[in-house]
Amino acid sequence: MKKALLPLVIAASTALTSAAVTPLWLRDVKISPDGKNIAFSYKGDIWTVPVAGGRATRVTATDSYETSPVWSPDSRQIAYAGDRHGNFDIYIVNAAGGAPRRLTSNSSSEIPEAFTPDGKDVLFSAAINDPASSAVFPTSRMTELYAVPVEGGRLRQILATPARFVSYLPGSSDTFLYQDVKGHEDEWRKHHTSSVTRDIWIYDAKTGSHRNLTLRGGEDTNPVAAPDGRFYFLSERGKGPVNVWTATIDNPSQATAVTDFATHPVRFLSRADNGTLAFTYDGEIYILAQGAKTPAKVAIDITDDDTNATERLAVSSARGAVPSPDGKSVAFVYRGNIFVTSTEYKTTKQITDTPAAESSISWSPDSKTLYYQSDRDGASAIYSARITREADEPNFANATLIDEQAVFANDGHERTVPRVSPDGKKLAFILDRNKLAVKDLASGIVTELTDGSTYHHRNGGFDYVWSPDSKWIALEIIDRKRDPYSDIAIINMADGKLTNLTNSGYFDQMPQWTADGNAIVFASERYGMRNHASWGSEMDVMMIFVNRDAYDRFRLSEEDYALTKELDKKAEKKSDAATKDKKSSKKSDDKADKAEKKAKDIVVELDGIEDRIVRLTPMSSDLQSFITTADGETLYYISQGPDKAQLWKISPRKDDIKLVTSLDAPAGFESSADRKTLFLTGRTIKKLDPASDKITPVTFSATMVLDPAAERAYMFDYVAREEAERFYTPTMHGVDWPAMTEAYRKFLPHINNKYDFAEMLSEWLGELNVSHTGGRYRKGGSSQDDNTASLGVIYDMNYDGEGLRIAEIIDKGPLSRAGSKAKSGDIIERINGREVSFGSSLADIMNNLTGKKTLVSLRDPRTGAEWDEVVLPISNGANNRLLYNRWVKGRAALVDSLSGGRLGYVHIESMDDESFRKVYSDVLGKYNDREGIVIDIRWNGGGRLHEDVEILFSGNKYFTQEVRGTETCDMPSRRWNKPSIMVMSEACYSNAHGTPWVYKNRGLGKLVGMPVPGTMTSVNWVTMQDPELIFGIPVVGYRLPDGSFLENQQLNPDIKVSNDPANVVKGEDEQIKAAVEELLKQIDSKK
Repeated sequence: MKKALLPLVIAASTALTSAAVTPLWLRDVKISPDGKNIAFSYKGDIWTVPVAGGRATRVTATDSYETSPVWSPDSRQIAYAGDRHGNFDIYIVNAAGGAPRRLTSNSSSEIPEAFTPDGKDVLFSAAINDPASSAVFPTSRMTELYAVPVEGGRLRQILATPARFVSYLPGSSDTFLYQDVKGHEDEWRKHHTSSVTRDIWIYDAKTGSHRNLTLRGGEDTNPVAAPDGRFYFLSERGKGPVNVWTATIDNPSQATAVTDFATHPVRFLSRADNGTLAFTYDGEIYILAQGAKTPAKVAIDITDDDTNATERLAVSSARGAVPSPDGKSVAFVYRGNIFVTSTEYKTTKQITDTPAAESSISWSPDSKTLYYQSDRDGASAIYSARITREADEPNFANATLIDEQAVFANDGHERTVPRVSPDGKKLAFILDRNKLAVKDLASGIVTELTDGSTYHHRNGGFDYVWSPDSKWIALEIIDRKRDPYSDIAIINMADGKLTNLTNSGYFDQMPQWTADGNAIVFASERYGMRNHASWGSEMDVMMIFVNRDAYDRFRLSEEDYALTKELDKKAEKKSDAATKDKKSSKKSDDKADKAEKKAKDIVVELDGIEDRIVRLTPMSSDLQSFITTADGETLYYISQGPDKAQLWKISPRKDDIKLVTSLDAPAGFESSADRKTLFLTGRTIKKLDPASDKITPVTFSATMVLDPAAERAYMFDYVAREEAERFYTPTMHGVDWPAMTEAYRKFLPHINNKYDFAEMLSEWLGELNVSHTGGRYRKGGSSQDDNTASLGVIYDMNYDGEGLRIAEIIDKGPLSRAGSKAKSGDIIERINGREVSFGSSLADIMNNLTGKKTLVSLRDPRTGAEWDEVVLPISNGANNRLLYNRWVKGRAALVDSLSGGRLGYVHIESMDDESFRKVYSDVLGKYNDREGIVIDIRWNGGGRLHEDVEILFSGNKYFTQEVRGTETCDMPSRRWNKPSIMVMSEACYSNAHGTPWVYKNRGLGKLVGMPVPGTMTSVNWVTMQDPELIFGIPVVGYRLPDGSFLENQQLNPDIKVSNDPANVVKGEDEQIKAAVEELLKQIDSKK
């Protein structure tokens, strides 16, 4: 067993006070060049502490988040990143304290790396402007390295490829070490050995050359240059976690370990001029003096004024909304708590008040009791809430006291998604994540209806619904080893028998009973435009009739149906009269009569049921939700249009369709029990009157008290439980998950913001050595945030005159429109009258101009001509789209040039439908007469297309179509029948690992480029009760015949070619060149 190194603890120079804490989760550690102080980030602020330990001093104290401090060479200033304007910008502040100054203002994230050796500039990473010549894939992950003067002003591009953790060689202003970026993987992942792991490079500005010093399969990061040609870095070499290592630049392969920590990674290495190293281990700061053998922990005393105070939040949205059966109230979830509001007034009552998440609301038929799922106490359980003073308080919104009870004893089983039967006698629920069970509320007897074989996933996500007579349940099942394709089934509550009704190879989903229980409507993709990925096909609303009489009635003409209804009414009146005659003189109750009618038994005739399926929607669409009126005669559905969701209304018998309205946001349907009032639910709640199609908002007014620390503790436990329950293999890659969970739990009291919480999740989940995981914080936007607009121009970053010189105008950008005189080489002198001077910031001028009329003043330096143009700048996202299209056209032109027009080129951007249709169109369209095709999947982040790519490129001509002696088409005509080759890289991820694996193993062609990391799993990205926080669970593995999984199995190319950083920025793409050469060689060898 490996022994952990016991550190020496440096005694603090000052005693702890009553208000002091010993901090953990110290990040972004940097020791000052003079070796006297250490800067670090803690709870979103920058702090410094003497190297000897003691009282820490807060350098920044704002409401924004500050991170990534770097010291000036004289140890007097600190540059850092702060998000006070929405994105991360560079700020500089005196180390002794004072007001910070903002140096950058682009809405791209800007992270400081180092000061230049002369202290005049701050180097930072950001994705702002690739050179016009560059062949680097345009993505924000592939940042450039810039310098900004410490006094502010124009940026200078140092490198057009990523360079993180820059460290200049002592005595040099031209040569530095840096850490590269290769692809998509979470930066806090551990223990993997693949092509995407990071390496350390040395760059010489005089020659423009880059050299990889650590070309190997593991993580080598955070380089720190030292005298005598030596450097220190962090590495997972050996058998332990990340530790400090050292090597010489001339012989980097002969590295030796400097520290020998066990279990957790060492992070954030830095070095002072006197040779002292500083770093973190297990959330605390350590130093290692030059010549010392044992690291020493720095004892830190922080007087923390963060009391984890509660916050009062206005309830601003309503998720999971469910109306009461009487239609008078709506229950919904906000930030994990349940609220009930009136449908007529703003009166709103908070029902639950816990840090844990409640969800999946169901009402009792009398609208007096709520059932719901709660994740409190470490397990998913079902609770009920009932109005205590029911006689005096008729509804939840006006209730003063609520009686809450657990429906089941805590017995170690998970119970979720409660649904009360319409007669109120039974409660259905999902047991242990994938089994359907029912509890008799009177006797307490529980019956398991399914055994887990109809749903294999662990998220409890299958849909089910009671029949109106409470004697049947319709549900989604996955049958015959066809995951993820689902069918619609029903279960007879009398005998528990399950019957698959649809038996389809397509997705059949979202069952609902209709036509007074005589039919089931559901969504199906069987008629829609097929999605080439495994989700997202266009769907229709279908109806399956559970008995022949209902089917025959549906087929009647409008006239005959009206006659039938009239006869039914007469028969019903006659029956009611006979029933009253038989009754005693006791006065009958209207409610009892109604209940009797609702309890009418449904007749289910399974024979021939597959022939009683009809299509209700006249055209397939991107179906979001649907509902019918109680009699099934009217269908409402929501379909996602090009810009907005659209609400449609159909009367199938009358064969008419009507667009009711367009919706501002996605929505779903709910209804009262009688379906006389429908509700549109999403972030907001609206009522829809089927009689008039009138839509009115349901407004609510409430606040809640949030305890952020308690909520984070719950979310931490939730992540721990869900990873353990859903991880694609129960071994969890051999990690002792309970022990690792406790090892990270201790950091929770030291985290007070979402950035740190998400990063801690990534560190923790990174222990699993798996792709598709980690925490994410997706910060919501604000009107105060900067948004840097674009003119659709690539600037010449080497130009040092006044104004900005245009290197290239991007096709379809604001300045590429017809009538514009702007061209490469022109100078932009002013924007909206503001001078673009050498000392000004373009981002500062362009912020918040997206879509606004903007006056651009230009000059042609070749002729001296000056003119103005009015344009509409575009967003950074739109500009990135144009850059991607430009890159693809550039690769296609390169292939065309290198092959002399013999080969075609396609790039599969993502393993999704849209990308495949573009590829299909190009391959069998404009390139159909080419001799071969180059398939580029570099920087593809995945999806699910491996089957479609395999089919498309597996063609083998079996005959030729001919008309009167003229060959008109080769067969198969829907597949590529000629040679192909695939280009891949370290940046391929997920299904972009599975797809080239299939391509190679099915013998479709050769692979060229760099190895692809083994990342072939499928993921659940889970949004937590704080919707800005997300984490990943790899839930599906892909097992090979030998029993191994594709995950963590690197895929090596047949021809290994890398793109050198110095050459790729000049437009050289060695991988494409090698692919063209190899494919032409294959084609020519067969002639």
